[in-house]
Amino acid sequence: MNGILPVLPTPYDSDDKVDSQAMKGVVEFCIKSGANGLVFPGVASEYDHLSQAERIALLSIIAETNRGRLPIICGGGKGTANEIIKNIQAAIPFGICAVMILVPNQFANNVEQARLFMAEICSAVPQVDIVLQNAPQPVGAGLSPEAVASIVRKIPNIKYIKEEALPSGARISELLKHAPEHLQGVIGGGGARYLIDEMKRGAIAAMPAAEITDLHAKIWQLYCDGNESSARDLYMRTLPMLLIQAIYRMRLTKFVLTARGVLSNDIVRAPLPMFDDADKLEINHLLSLLSPYIENCDDK
Repeated sequence: MNGILPVLPTPYDSDDKVDSQAMKGVVEFCIKSGANGLVFPGVASEYDHLSQAERIALLSIIAETNRGRLPIICGGGKGTANEIIKNIQAAIPFGICAVMILVPNQFANNVEQARLFMAEICSAVPQVDIVLQNAPQPVGAGLSPEAVASIVRKIPNIKYIKEEALPSGARISELLKHAPEHLQGVIGGGGARYLIDEMKRGAIAAMPAAEITDLHAKIWQLYCDGNESSARDLYMRTLPMLLIQAIYRMRLTKFVLTARGVLSNDIVRAPLPMFDDADKLEINHLLSLLSPYIENCDDK
């Protein structure tokens, strides 16, 4: 796994049912935008608001639409270790390349319990590569780099870490300094708001939301090609949109994808702030400023 790995949003129809056809469009958009992998379900997929049947149905659609073109990383969801194990086992038939497991916030002050939780899951699916997701509280435990490294060191099928606690850059440096040999890399999160810093510190991938996958893929490629100046310029142009995304989360993602013709609506199930008319004007203005760069992306 490397590069830009967008977390796919869950589209809904006007009756608040998952929209299978729209999900196919999201997958095609991400592939054509230059994504290096597809992540589902993640926090940005509203997995807290999906039934297991909905998650599996959508994962099936993603795999069918993808047709093996990109690796698929499945989110393990939330719940007890046993519930997450069942989620993983249900996802394996769809050809996933790895599973991302969030260290729950109840283990924020108990590293040993966090290790036992991860160990129980990982030992049940030893054939699956695991991404340990360290998210800040209240979403996750927000463990220290030393604590995360100590967990990974004892569980050989944890092959990746997704570091989202802040400051993510310094944490990535610390994780790589103490990484065991079996760790294949650290992945950045935080909506790609710290993308350049994370790349400079050795992150092998990033998992942002999907609304500007093409721009994120372009930034990644420019940086990897040695054109840091152009990568930074484009990165700076995306930040105003990403600051709004930090507040409105999936609502911003779906609003932008609707404006770009990928989705037909921006319905969310998550209890997120609503846009007012001024918000919508500002987002559309930012999209107009980004339009030349979207149109010039090599993969569009």
